Amino acid sequence: MNFKDLNCNVNGVSRRSFLRTLGAASAAAATLPAMSSYANAQQAGGRRGGGGDMSDMGERVPLGPDVVIISSNENPLGPAASALTQLCATASLGGRYHREETSKTVTVINDQFGLAKGYASLFPGSGGPLDLALMSNIGPDKPLVMGDPSYEQGTRAAMKMKAPLFPVKLNAKYEHDVKAMLAAHPSPGAFYIVNPNNPTGTMTPKKDIAWLVDNQPKGSVVIVDEAYHHFSPDESCIDLVAAGKSIIVLRTFSKIYGMAGLRAGILFANPEYQRKASDAVISGQLASISITSAAAARASLLDKDLIPQRRKINADNREETLAFLAKKGYKVVPGSQANFFMVDTGVDQRAKPGDPMSGSPFGKAMLAEKVSIGRVWPSMPTYVRVTVGTKDEMAKFQTAFVKCMDKGAVSSSASLHLPDYHIPSELYRGEMMVG
Repeated sequence: MNFKDLNCNVNGVSRRSFLRTLGAASAAAATLPAMSSYANAQQAGGRRGGGGDMSDMGERVPLGPDVVIISSNENPLGPAASALTQLCATASLGGRYHREETSKTVTVINDQFGLAKGYASLFPGSGGPLDLALMSNIGPDKPLVMGDPSYEQGTRAAMKMKAPLFPVKLNAKYEHDVKAMLAAHPSPGAFYIVNPNNPTGTMTPKKDIAWLVDNQPKGSVVIVDEAYHHFSPDESCIDLVAAGKSIIVLRTFSKIYGMAGLRAGILFANPEYQRKASDAVISGQLASISITSAAAARASLLDKDLIPQRRKINADNREETLAFLAKKGYKVVPGSQANFFMVDTGVDQRAKPGDPMSGSPFGKAMLAEKVSIGRVWPSMPTYVRVTVGTKDEMAKFQTAFVKCMDKGAVSSSASLHLPDYHIPSELYRGEMMVG
């Protein structure tokens, strides 16, 4: 397609122009003895720096244009050509709310997944509806059970709602241990499963999730975050929603569809859970997706070649990199079906108390080589998470990784003299910009 013929410039769409930061409060943890130590550990691993969001100069320095950013599970391909075309075609309608675009997109979603009306809602991103799904079903007397390690938004929602938190270790295959999750508490408000899991990239079999849905206590709900599911050939749980089960499923357009900065996500649930989520919104703004994002999302859904092509590109780059690491003798978490993986540095990478710089020591060493990688999870402290980028980006990662490992996995950043950089992370899903 010749984009010069369009009435807007769709060349050079920059993922960095969409970066967002989100402050995470920790004061609530002190009032929750049952979960405070775990929550504090999760925040230590998930936040970038013990000194807040500002450096000594008053702001955090953005990464330079020559830095390979493979830290936030973004798709380096960006939006598909079909989505870009619709962005341009609908931009001129931006003077009106034009809810018809959202309605058209929801109709396509219902058709594709065999859903009755009222079982899918479109949002500006998946972070907001995930919060609504969690926070409308947990509270002081309704605990949250989740995997460990897993995506920290569950932890933060539990802190916000003063809900007791019960983290359950992944099993030997790095899958969610659904039987252990069921045994963790007799009457939780929700079970939170990320599938593929973030940060391990591993899949929990659908039959295990279906078992948990069928055996969960009355009044509980299983919340399945399928943000990365498009990268996997395994079955989705959306058909369990269509069957009216006690399950909520989240999808995003940020990952395989390459729309992280455009903000589009879907909440799949029966009308009862949809209503509970809607009642948790103070104003209607959270549900007001832009008409351009709605149109781009619809075009992406209708683009039949997009998922298989991008799944293959991601899998090829991921497997080539994993083969390289294995040949060099490095240890990785096996079985990733996502656009990221975890690799062992051999040294505890948690930030040390009083460290003025954000990020893990190894991450800082990599950044000195102009490669920005992901964060560390407290329950796997020697591992770092790496996003799968382009073939060229992964080649640069491989060179930098070997160089840093050959130096001895860095245990101190004092000699690097790096500024307090802003390291992009999917932990901040675009809901708020600070600064």
